[in-house]
Amino acid sequence: MPRHFTRRDVLQAAATLCGFRLARGQDETVFSTDVRVVNVLATVRNKTGSLAGNLSREDFSLSEDGHPQTIRYFARESDLPLTLGLMVDTSASQRRVLNAERGASLRFLDQVVRENKDHIFIMQFDSAVQMRQALTSSVGTLENALAYVDTETMRQLRLQQGGGTLLYDAVVRASDEVMRKQRGRKALIVLSDGVDFGSDGALQDAVDAAIRADTLIYSILYSDPGAYGIFGGPDGSRVLQRMSNDSGGSFFEVSKKQTVDRIFDVLQEELRNQYSLGYTSDQPVTTSGFRTIQLTARQKGLVVQARHRYWAQR
Repeated sequence: MPRHFTRRDVLQAAATLCGFRLARGQDETVFSTDVRVVNVLATVRNKTGSLAGNLSREDFSLSEDGHPQTIRYFARESDLPLTLGLMVDTSASQRRVLNAERGASLRFLDQVVRENKDHIFIMQFDSAVQMRQALTSSVGTLENALAYVDTETMRQLRLQQGGGTLLYDAVVRASDEVMRKQRGRKALIVLSDGVDFGSDGALQDAVDAAIRADTLIYSILYSDPGAYGIFGGPDGSRVLQRMSNDSGGSFFEVSKKQTVDRIFDVLQEELRNQYSLGYTSDQPVTTSGFRTIQLTARQKGLVVQARHRYWAQR
């Protein structure tokens, strides 16, 4: 027999999602500062690697610090606004792959950005971190900004007595100065060879900043084998994998079989096929700190990609 929802049921559900509680015996909502909704974005794939769609709230199991939690909010995110940060490594080691990155980035933005709905910023990093374009929903403005994303000149490198790659500092700045002020779905797309040289912060600082800002990191390893000489350079894959895995994003590597254009196609598909889950922790926050999240699918053979921690603010 189908369940019939009363007006109070509807008000109660809406109140829960918005961080309010409904007082007993009243129709008005009363603000409750102790209600904090923890949001988790998830991508689910099957054994073949294909995206798993049409899952419901009951198909997931969620716990916090080992305590089972009730999923109160659930939605398939295919149309909600996106806030994206395009982070481009412009250090000397990227000089010969930068044109391909710019072209693929432009095609990606042209396909993904919905004007007046999605907002994107462009940041480049080498021996300095520069905001090339603040948040905008104009593809034309983003296209113009991409034209100025370039590596340092030889004259600049001589004056600086060498270059640098402030990868960690760039992620921290993007997370703290931009993403923490935004709401909804947020992600950084990092194009780099994963080698950091000169940052004030460490890899852990970059990961923690992204998690505090509820921001996914999608990293794309694009390296030039000849950039560091005949003996090759450091392997940055583990750094980028760590950023993506810990934040709940994905890691990609450009190769002959997997072009940067193809990677952007896969990334676009992921961004348009996410699940959004929300819960209110049953553990009160007495001191601020990170808490672990474990989100799994009940159906065998499904792999859930989501962040493993969140920042509980007192």
